[in-house]
Amino acid sequence: MNELLSTEIYAGRTLGDFLSLQFLASVLGDVLAAIVIIVLAFTISGWVSRRIKNLAERHARLDATLFDFLSNIARYAILALAAIVVLNTFGVQTTSLVAVIGAAGLAIGLALQGTLSNVAAGVMLIFFRPIKLGDFVMINDQMGTVRSINLNFTEMASVGNFQIIIPNSEVWGNTIINYTAYDMRQAEWTFGVGYDADLTLAAQVIRDTITADPRFVAEPEPTVVVDSLGDSAVNFLVRAWVPRPDFFGYWKDMNREVKIALDGAGISIPFPHRTVIVQRDAEISDAEAAGYGA
Repeated sequence: MNELLSTEIYAGRTLGDFLSLQFLASVLGDVLAAIVIIVLAFTISGWVSRRIKNLAERHARLDATLFDFLSNIARYAILALAAIVVLNTFGVQTTSLVAVIGAAGLAIGLALQGTLSNVAAGVMLIFFRPIKLGDFVMINDQMGTVRSINLNFTEMASVGNFQIIIPNSEVWGNTIINYTAYDMRQAEWTFGVGYDADLTLAAQVIRDTITADPRFVAEPEPTVVVDSLGDSAVNFLVRAWVPRPDFFGYWKDMNREVKIALDGAGISIPFPHRTVIVQRDAEISDAEAAGYGA
């Protein structure tokens, strides 16, 4: 029995040393300290995460996506620090462990370049916020409302309410058209009138119609000018400012209202005509027919 207890186990220590009350007490103390550290780490990280998220909830102007990301970063940073402290408590040399983790991270990074590019693009989207939740945008020829921005992909709902998933690298690397970035939008139309129409009267009718709508914004002033002379019409270029939420309704309604107003003023809106002339010859000789065919 004495021989068994005197057997060297690790670093010059024997089995008897590991079974001594002093050693067991120190181990128990380390275990209790580790448990306390872990419990405190989860409690503190959860509290910090909730506090950061609550900042976005209390202030409507702050972006919820950004603060969700920051809350997760803070939570995992606290837990990682606690893990290092626990390892130090048990005498583990964390310096070499960090080096091993760094080397493994480099190998994993090389193997997952595409995924990491999406993550890097997601971080850029969250921090610089070219788009936010609820924005109506066009990205990579896809149009829809932004529903979520994750670290790997951006989710949008199309006009027809089907899901669109775009990798973040394609979002960050492409042109983004954000239709809801500004509070005001400029509506634009092209209205054609006949060449025999009174252009001054036509311009006044169009101006009175678009400015009579309560959604119209007086400043800046609207634009009603002759833009081009078409094959069958004189084309007016018309522009007017409108609050962003009213843009589509106002734009569509004015197409109808201007048509009704021009009709009421006796101003015609022409459409392309085609004249077909049919010529009947009494007789065509074979030689003439052959000539036509040539």
